[in-house]
Amino acid sequence: MCLGAGYALVAPAAEATAAPGKAPAPKSIPAPKQATPDAIAAGLAPGDPATTAELKADATLLPPQEAGTDATARKLARTAAAGPDAAECNVGDFTSKTGAALVDQIKASETACVNTLFTVTGGDARALFQEQQMVTVADAYRDLASSYQGDNSSSITQVVLYLRAGYYVQYGDPDGVGEYGPALKTAIQGGLDAFFNSSRAYDVTEANGQTLSESVILIDSAMENARYLEVVKKLLTGYDSSYDEFYWMVNAVNSTYTVIFRGNWVPEFIDAVAADQSLLTLLRDFATSHKDLIGTDKQFLTTNAGRELGRFLQHDQLREAVRPLAKELLDATSLDDTATAALWVGVAEMTDAFDKENCDFFGTCDLQERVREAVLPVKHTCADTLEIAAQKLTDEQLGLACTSMLGQDEFFHGVAKDNGPVADDNNTKLEVVAFDSSLDYQTYAGVIFGIDTNNGGMYLEGDPAKEGNLPRFIAYRAEWADDFEIWNLNHEYTHYLDGRFNMYGDFEENMKTPTVMWVEGFAEYINYSYRDLPNEKAVEEAGNNTYALSTLFDTTYENTNTTRTYQWGYLAVRYLIQSHPDDVATLLGHYRTGDWEAARTLLTSTIGNRYDADFADWLSKCSAGDCGTAAAR
Repeated sequence: MCLGAGYALVAPAAEATAAPGKAPAPKSIPAPKQATPDAIAAGLAPGDPATTAELKADATLLPPQEAGTDATARKLARTAAAGPDAAECNVGDFTSKTGAALVDQIKASETACVNTLFTVTGGDARALFQEQQMVTVADAYRDLASSYQGDNSSSITQVVLYLRAGYYVQYGDPDGVGEYGPALKTAIQGGLDAFFNSSRAYDVTEANGQTLSESVILIDSAMENARYLEVVKKLLTGYDSSYDEFYWMVNAVNSTYTVIFRGNWVPEFIDAVAADQSLLTLLRDFATSHKDLIGTDKQFLTTNAGRELGRFLQHDQLREAVRPLAKELLDATSLDDTATAALWVGVAEMTDAFDKENCDFFGTCDLQERVREAVLPVKHTCADTLEIAAQKLTDEQLGLACTSMLGQDEFFHGVAKDNGPVADDNNTKLEVVAFDSSLDYQTYAGVIFGIDTNNGGMYLEGDPAKEGNLPRFIAYRAEWADDFEIWNLNHEYTHYLDGRFNMYGDFEENMKTPTVMWVEGFAEYINYSYRDLPNEKAVEEAGNNTYALSTLFDTTYENTNTTRTYQWGYLAVRYLIQSHPDDVATLLGHYRTGDWEAARTLLTSTIGNRYDADFADWLSKCSAGDCGTAAAR
């Protein structure tokens, strides 16, 4: 279930799922993170100048109503939307202020601080983002934009981020935050008009890029997609190789796909595209002109153009105009041509989703099966319980992967001390799918398996009570590693074993109460202990003493971040296994029978905060190099 905040060609799930008739949520990841060695070590996929979904399109998997069909995929993608860990920030510094004082507070804050406001709830959400507060900040955006100098010297980026956060939070809790009406609509139009009419708005510089990119996303957050259609066209038309040296300028161009993607739920936007169909040909031309980006770290710009063109097939008033353009792209590319396959797959996926009855015309019938057969030709049986489907693994590499997982079985059972599979679990065999690289994973996994690939791999458990159910871990070869490695292999294999021998029911059942600390922390504990590797990032985190143990008991995929999920989950589970094995045995006894309330009572009442002080003491020792003795092979 590793999600990583990684290199993505897909939307965060908050944007990739929506109730019928309601647009998916505004984009939630507020800031990218560079692909440093630390980012790679944290589980972020490399190969791109940034490793968060911010740089990638919000529109590249399946249509929102069809994405995330597996419960695990839905849950995990929500966590992916949380993005990289943001800096701590005192919400009270904002909620205590109104008017000019609020604006001054926003401008004085770091962008990482403002980013944390995307996750506020309850009374804080209303205090921060009720309409009058938003109007005040939108007016400030207008004033700053009117004298915009092409950089963030006036802290305009923080103001834009605050507005984006407000729309995102209000989308999720309109009753709690309060409705947004004409006053805010007028104010936000004034701010966006002032910015995009400023003389420096389109400067091709890194200094301008972030404010431009955030402002483009704000168009969508405010559902002003139709009003700023010309902005979208101007950025797509203006893009050339001069943008490529500036991360944020590339991001700004890619952000136009967010406006187009969610514009599919804005009737005025569809009407505007129908009235002026130049956007359709522009998308076709962009994809055609930039096929040279396929296979590079900017591939998403080209494939997203094809996808967003194809997505318009869902609209009656656009379908006839889109069909020949989509067909033209498909005819100019091929699944069998690595130089163009990514674009072919992107367009084909949209035709399959929105015009399937005409698959003969497009040449995309039996799409999922065709792509799987073409891309995953290697089939290998490790054992009766374990199979691998791969893109290019050699016999030696297959043997290494099999040996690693099969050897982990005995180690797992030695730590878990289980008595066999939980009741009603028929997941007797696991399929491991290994693409050849992170880019191949992003290109093909979505169309084959219907998943979000904004992550470091995904475990799809399915329904273990169903006879013949085949759980599946979808992964890729870590192409950046010196030695052969399937990324997150042992972490994800632990999820399979944990689900079969420790957790009753399916993933949705497992999440009835907060179990993320165990689910992710135990996977990390087995991963590092089995391979006899130090978890250096966790040890470093231990010195920060960020969380009480009792707080970690409450971790959910909605309230967590990557550090809390993985490093702090590891620390909590390691501490409990080493210091309180009897409590672990009792906890697992409840999990194995599906008695979630008993497990919750054990954690929150029986244990409660009794171990908090001892945990803090252990963290201090661990950060100094004495974490105790972990399980050994």
